[in-house]
Amino acid sequence: MAVLHPQFNPVALDLGVIKLHWYGLMYLLAFAAAYFLAWQRTKKREDFNAQMVSDLVFFGSLGVILGGRIGYVLLYNFGEFLANPLYLLRVWEGGMSFHGGFVGVLVAMCYFAYKYQKSAFTVLDFIAPCIPTGLLFGRIGNFINGELWGRVSQANASYLMYFPQAADADFQLLQAEPSLQSLASNIGGYLLLPRHPSQLYQAATEGVLLFVLLWWFSAKPRPRYAVSALFLLGYGISRFITEFFRQPDVGYQLIFGWMSKGQLYSVPMIVAGVILMIMAYRKPIYDWKITQ
Repeated sequence: MAVLHPQFNPVALDLGVIKLHWYGLMYLLAFAAAYFLAWQRTKKREDFNAQMVSDLVFFGSLGVILGGRIGYVLLYNFGEFLANPLYLLRVWEGGMSFHGGFVGVLVAMCYFAYKYQKSAFTVLDFIAPCIPTGLLFGRIGNFINGELWGRVSQANASYLMYFPQAADADFQLLQAEPSLQSLASNIGGYLLLPRHPSQLYQAATEGVLLFVLLWWFSAKPRPRYAVSALFLLGYGISRFITEFFRQPDVGYQLIFGWMSKGQLYSVPMIVAGVILMIMAYRKPIYDWKITQ
């Protein structure tokens, strides 16, 4: 039997004049975790120090925010942008794209590498294990806000959820597919359908599992490109799989009848990951060794 999504207050902390929303709090936690983890990695590295970590996280934060917003608008709401270019600045309405944020981080890390005279992939290999915790907090924020919900499921399982935020989508789906009426439950005057809490699936895979894998893999010296390659492979594959449980974007026609935008944008990451992993071990270049 599906359960009702907990309807969290969108404001995590109300100080009167200042209100901190959950999504903003998740971003703060993500940046704090990235800083802490990067600082921890400097303990085994002589080529990075605390000041560099501060710059690294600052530049990376800008890349995430700017790239994530621009990517979301261009990749998912380009029509809205053409109709109203100022839509790009309406960040208070929400809307961030991982793939856009990923490109933003790449640009930021390349600038950092230029500033400190390092190979771009030396920097990317260093910071890659610190990224999944940010993805974890981001997906938790999605879940708390009740957004980016999963697809409707006919399984009679306790892990499925009714999302009041999906009431309009459920109504339209019931109109299009009356056979789903037997699955619907009347909650608060709305007919809601049981959906996968795909935000939690993605938090577990893109966040927890990918972090554990990367942190373990990067604990020892690896050839240049290898850690970045594993991140691309790990994220691309996990995102591709979990997209089967996530509701496709509104108005988007699935490719081949089953492939979503998230899966489409993940394919180049998987291909790039394979290429980089081959490059890493074909002619290994080691940027650091374990120090005592």
